[in-house]
Amino acid sequence: MAYDAFLLLSFGGPEHPDDVMPFLRNVTRGRGIPEERLTEVAEHYYHFDGVSPINQQCRDLLAAVQAEFTAHDIALPAYWGNRNWTPMLADTMAQMRDDGITSALGFATSAYGGYSSCKQYWEDIAQARAKVGPGAPAVAKLRQFHDHPGFVTPHAEAVTAALATLDPQRRASTRLVFTAHSIPSSMAATAGPDGGRYEAQLHETAQLVHAAAAPDLPWDLVWQSRSGPPQVPWLEPDINDHLTALAEKDVTDVVVSPIGFVSDHLEVLWDLDNEARDTAAGLGLGYARAATPGTHPGFVTMVRELVEERTAAVPRERLGTLPIWDQCPANCCPPPARRGTS
Repeated sequence: MAYDAFLLLSFGGPEHPDDVMPFLRNVTRGRGIPEERLTEVAEHYYHFDGVSPINQQCRDLLAAVQAEFTAHDIALPAYWGNRNWTPMLADTMAQMRDDGITSALGFATSAYGGYSSCKQYWEDIAQARAKVGPGAPAVAKLRQFHDHPGFVTPHAEAVTAALATLDPQRRASTRLVFTAHSIPSSMAATAGPDGGRYEAQLHETAQLVHAAAAPDLPWDLVWQSRSGPPQVPWLEPDINDHLTALAEKDVTDVVVSPIGFVSDHLEVLWDLDNEARDTAAGLGLGYARAATPGTHPGFVTMVRELVEERTAAVPRERLGTLPIWDQCPANCCPPPARRGTS
């Protein structure tokens, strides 16, 4: 199939204090989240002057991808649309229609399977096309990339760099802690057509990064950024609880690697660089947080290679063994039941 554009798909984030509450209402629409809970979460954004870094990170990635395309004679104009804040996906797709675009390849800033991390982007595309109406371009989402060398290698290099900041004499009591966004346990159980795909992919990424960066160190996969009510089970343990448990086991230092994320957006900065770092300091743990891929050259190359898989029959670059596919099955990753939170 011929494609005539590239579309970056992302979550979106506020870029001014006045944006914060409208943005959070967009994120939680239909979920019955109390206003006081949104006000509490808003303080995380106000800590950073009401600006989430994710939009600028998307601009930087888009510019790097455009340069990569030009260097490799890929003649695809690049666009960008968000789920929750400007530029909204429907507005971007209306512009694409007006520019004569008929069929685009979409790259989502999430490496993994699951409802929020994958299937919801398919829903976003369908809703945006319906809103745009006749002439809306078709969008084919590029595959999940949890085990692509262009994703694994930047994470591994970041772990190596973070380890270098810790006391080498305490390496024997140092531990790697990989993190990803927690999700409801019920959602995790139905991720992928065979269930459990989100956790399985994250474990495989952790194994690959560990093997490349520090195979001599023990590691764990834990979770961050839980937002649901306490009576609803989510994936555990939380990063802060886990750090407490490690300190009780005579671990002296930790490297925290957020393999669940492609860039250092607000949840990474708040949950890991503030809350988890403070927890580690209170426990007397040495703490280093590894960077995310961002615009690492290998990650940018990966985006181009994912495009070429579709446009030039380039073989898939993979380090793992879990099944992958280009088009998700119809029964894949059902949406969660909507309910309020506290």
